[in-house]
Amino acid sequence: MMIILVRHTAVALTWRGRCYGQSDVPLRRAGKTAIVPLVAELRAYHPDRIIHSGLKRTRILAEAIGPSTADPAWQERDFGSWEGQSWAAIYRASGAAMDGMIDAPDGFRPGDGETTTELAARAMAAFATLPVTGTTIVITHGGPIAAILGTQRGLQPRDWLTLVPPYGGIVTL
Repeated sequence: MMIILVRHTAVALTWRGRCYGQSDVPLRRAGKTAIVPLVAELRAYHPDRIIHSGLKRTRILAEAIGPSTADPAWQERDFGSWEGQSWAAIYRASGAAMDGMIDAPDGFRPGDGETTTELAARAMAAFATLPVTGTTIVITHGGPIAAILGTQRGLQPRDWLTLVPPYGGIVTL
């Protein structure tokens, strides 16, 4: 059994510095270009199944590899009303309250969205449903990948930020 978690490639420049979470944002030109070598690398694993979050930034890569299935459980964190806003505007409006994502993972809801604990529970539940045989590639987002790795390693949410892979990053489990 092999599970390969892949973070989508880079999103459109118009979204730089903005909170996009579950918003269905497009890839930038460099993000589309980065798919070509990723496809070759991921096909070399001869996957038995390919899953993506259903958002176009994951779907494009998944479909380029081969037939795939969408599963919204693999989507990024729901940031509620913060989505689409710049991080600077969010900070101006909420100040250090945004630290609640790591300081109060059970209760802080960014933009009335999903708590860190809820994100982790959703990601771990999706991970638990993966087949225990063959090779599965999941094209997903930084939040679910960090939540899975952090939970598996017994780390506190404060330490999960270092586990977010770069755009196009591959984590093999």
